[in-house]
Amino acid sequence: MSRIGKKPVQIPQAVKVTIDEKGGRILFESSKGKLQTPIPPGIKVKLEGDNLVFYRENDLKQTRAYHGLARALANNAVIGLTRGFEKRLEVVGVGYRVDLKGKELHLALGYSHPVIYRIPDDVEITVEKPNKIIIKGIDKQRVGAVAAEIRRFREPDPYKGKGIRYEGEILRLKPGKSGVR
Repeated sequence: MSRIGKKPVQIPQAVKVTIDEKGGRILFESSKGKLQTPIPPGIKVKLEGDNLVFYRENDLKQTRAYHGLARALANNAVIGLTRGFEKRLEVVGVGYRVDLKGKELHLALGYSHPVIYRIPDDVEITVEKPNKIIIKGIDKQRVGAVAAEIRRFREPDPYKGKGIRYEGEILRLKPGKSGVR
C-alpha cells in the first residue's frame, strides 16, 4: 500500500469537507476561501469522523500512483485553508528593484523598460524591501506558479548571479573565460 496514500488527512474544525462522488472531486471550505481537489479514477474517499481516508479499488501501477497523489492534494488543500502557503523571492543585482503599485508589481530588472506584472486575485503579493517579494495564497499550486512566472522575467545569471531567485536557492556560479596570457 502507498505510504502517503494510507495516511488519513486530519480535518480541523474550521474546514468543511464535501465529497462529490458523481463530479469526482472533494470540496473544501473555510473562512479563507474554497478549494477543490479531483478524485482520480480507481480511488475511493470516505470521511471517518474528522479524518479523510483514501482507498484504492485495485493494485494497478497507475492506481497506486493516484492513491498518494489524491491524498497529497487533499492534504495541501487543508493546509492551505488553515495556514496558507508562501513563497519568497529575492531580486539580486545592481539597480534591480521591485515596487508594488495597487494591483501591479513593477520590476526594474535592467531592461530598457520596467516589467509590469498584474497580480492575480487569488494570491497576495507584498514587497518587504526593494529586493524581496513575498507571495501568499491558499492554493499551493497557484502560489508556486505565480512565483515561477515572476522568476521567469529575469532568471539568475550563471556567471554573475544577477536575477530573481527563490530565497535560500543555492546558485553555483560558472567561472568566466580565462584571458590570454
